[in-house]
Amino acid sequence: MLRRGCRPPRHPLLAVIALLAAVEVASGVIQGYYGPVMVDIAHDLDVRYANLNWLEAAQLIFSALVVPPLARLGDLVGHRRVLVAATAVVAVATWGIAFAPSFPVMLVAWTLQGTYVVWLPIEVAIIHRRTAGRPDQGRVTRRVAAILVATLELSVIVAALLAGQLAERVSLTTMLVLPAVVVTLCVPLLALLEEVPGIPGGRFDWGGLGLMALAVLAVLGGLVLIRLDGVASVPAWLLVVAGLAVLVPWWRYERGHPDPLVDVRLLAHPAQWSVQATAFLVGMSLLGAQVPLSTYFRSDPAVHGYGFGLTAAQGSARVAFYVAFLAIGALTLGPVSRFLGARRAMVTGCVVYAIGYAAWLPLHASPGAAWGVMAVIGLGTGGLVAAIPAAAAAVAPAGRVGSATGLTNASKTIGGGIASSVFALCLASTGSLKVDGGSLAGYYAVWSICAASGLVAALVLALTARRSAVVLSAEPAGPARSPSR
Repeated sequence: MLRRGCRPPRHPLLAVIALLAAVEVASGVIQGYYGPVMVDIAHDLDVRYANLNWLEAAQLIFSALVVPPLARLGDLVGHRRVLVAATAVVAVATWGIAFAPSFPVMLVAWTLQGTYVVWLPIEVAIIHRRTAGRPDQGRVTRRVAAILVATLELSVIVAALLAGQLAERVSLTTMLVLPAVVVTLCVPLLALLEEVPGIPGGRFDWGGLGLMALAVLAVLGGLVLIRLDGVASVPAWLLVVAGLAVLVPWWRYERGHPDPLVDVRLLAHPAQWSVQATAFLVGMSLLGAQVPLSTYFRSDPAVHGYGFGLTAAQGSARVAFYVAFLAIGALTLGPVSRFLGARRAMVTGCVVYAIGYAAWLPLHASPGAAWGVMAVIGLGTGGLVAAIPAAAAAVAPAGRVGSATGLTNASKTIGGGIASSVFALCLASTGSLKVDGGSLAGYYAVWSICAASGLVAALVLALTARRSAVVLSAEPAGPARSPSR
């Protein structure tokens, strides 16, 4: 029997997957295309390279804020409608990046482009809702999530390579128009999707959104200041403490709200919080460790005493190699899940990427071994990127699927934001973060923290596996509030 709020879809599932994959191609373009031209953007806008950090910081904070409310809106008004609106916003922002006349305009456009982070969780929610009532719903959702993630990662590779080839052949404006065209084409394509109606009777929780926004803005804003001004910055730490303090009234407010933005009762259940905690821990390495890895590969051993001294082109090849194994890891999620089970497959992915980061400690001086280490990290992480939103959807009531999958992206982003600040402190050789190289001991700390995050995530998933099975078997047929109510 189909859950309330669902009806048999008219469009074949393969057609839906193809349309959603087109959106992930656009996501890959956004994530892979701009890297090779960031220096040119700084020159064009006549700003210092350091100012480019504000683009990353602003988009990071905005991404963490925008996912939960948009995901919840998808549950209420329909996921396709929200996906179309979000894609339209990203298209406008990407055109703004192409023609930004000044750095403030670029900053606004770059920030709004961060709306793209909601695409993958909304897409997973669409597939999960469309397959409601099927005995293989969980397996199909995981398989489609793996396909979408693999499409994303392969698109990142192609976009990065294409940008590198075009950088010296066309003008900067022409280069920046291309991703805008790609994103814009997705809007009419998504209009072809059939809407799966939202759950009737719900209402949006503005109070919960306000409190959550205050907490996230304060914590991530404080962490950004720590990265910019150093660990001794008193205003930065005051912001972090204030943001953490706001979480207490936010939790109480959401717990008492009849239709909360984040169902904290559901979140408190081991089946759900274990997945969200895993997203947070994976985000630490997936999003937080990429800059340290890049700087290590680019560092000249003759100058710093470590690193491999890769050129920019060689560094791009390293990124492409790593992303390729992310895609392979995503595509192996289905077979591994069938062999081990969904939860054990996630545990395995966590252990694999933990082993990869731990291997950096003895193998950091070997260029050949470093490529193998990156392959191991990519395999473990790639499967998790696909598995986490699917796992969150599997243990959420029908009326909370979008919220649960969206929260995984928010958790991952916050984990990456916290880790990036911690790693910046680890790599600082003085009290200020404005240093070029960092120390080898700092890199040891980064690799150790990433390895520990994988082991902790594996432990959390393993210890909560039995409770997750209970929730899956007892999930209500209708849009119940949560398993604990």
